[in-house]
Amino acid sequence: MDPTNAALLGGLAGVVIGSMSGFAVRASEKSEVRMTQVPVAPRIPPGASAVLAVLRSSALVLDTAERVVNTSPSAVAMGLVDEDRLVQPQLLELVRQVHRDGEIRETELSIGAGRGRPPAWLHVRAAPLMDAHVLLLVDDRTSAHRVEEVRRDFVVNVSHELKTPVGGLSLLAEAIADAKDDPEAVERFASRMQLESARLGKLIKEIVDLSRLQASDALQEPKRVRLAEVIREAVDLSLVEADAKQIRIVQRADPAAIAYGDHGLLVTAVRNLIGNAIAYSPEQTEVGVAGQVSAEGVTITVADRGLGIPVAEQERIFERFYRVDSARSRSTGGTGLGLAIVKHICANHGGSVTVWSREGEGSTFTIRLPHPPASASTSAEGSAA
Repeated sequence: MDPTNAALLGGLAGVVIGSMSGFAVRASEKSEVRMTQVPVAPRIPPGASAVLAVLRSSALVLDTAERVVNTSPSAVAMGLVDEDRLVQPQLLELVRQVHRDGEIRETELSIGAGRGRPPAWLHVRAAPLMDAHVLLLVDDRTSAHRVEEVRRDFVVNVSHELKTPVGGLSLLAEAIADAKDDPEAVERFASRMQLESARLGKLIKEIVDLSRLQASDALQEPKRVRLAEVIREAVDLSLVEADAKQIRIVQRADPAAIAYGDHGLLVTAVRNLIGNAIAYSPEQTEVGVAGQVSAEGVTITVADRGLGIPVAEQERIFERFYRVDSARSRSTGGTGLGLAIVKHICANHGGSVTVWSREGEGSTFTIRLPHPPASASTSAEGSAA
């Protein structure tokens, strides 16, 4: 063979072999990359956010790296998410359990307790989603738990409060039986029995009134009510208690002050405040009652010159059965329900009740009610006069 041709053939063979080797190397590299590449989790469909937004529950979707890849606005508002991370360890552990075995889980959790904050109760359901994700559905049950606690406390408190006068009546009855030959002792014990019976009757009436107010969130037949008439009737019903302590009740009301609601319930609320002021005021002092019109609505204020209420106690005085001074309340015949009834009456009228007090200077309770609507009936205005 010609040396020149031999050289050309050898060079061509080298190029072919080199090309084949390069191709083989690149093919091998691509194969290795495919073998070592981690499967990509399926993406959440674009419409998922719209679906999560309309759910009643707060919803979160987490991937295998425990990142929050989708969430409803309510979950963020509840403080469950910080950027793309779930901030509650208990919820995170629930997500990990579902990732491990793919089982649907449902539980109730208490979170957020401590540092002066009350606990929040959550009902949580966790389920696998699209193989590589976990869906959390969270319902805030805090309000329901608090209502249940209040109901449970109410039953306990009622049992305790009823036990005291009933036990007293039983002991007084035994004392009368033992002192049947002593007319003076019998008269003294019988007088005490009458006081305890009156206190028991008042307590039962207030428990029934409070239960009715709590059972009904709306007034049955609301009408326009003149506050001047409400105040006058409440003062008339309180005169016996005031005269017993030589306390003068000063009343004034703007004729234009008109509320929308139930005349009898408003009288009860004002009478309770006046009775409270009389009970905790020294003898020969004054209690002031006023009805006024304000830009936001109408107000009724009851002011006394009593001992005042400590600041630490002022937030709790509207709780049922709560007393600032239990011993003094028993001596004055208080049940601890009067202010709770006032609070519920105000709430049922769309209003509120607040207190200003300073120890040694007295207290002022203020009922705030909205203006009556323009379409409200005027037929009963002043009819309860």
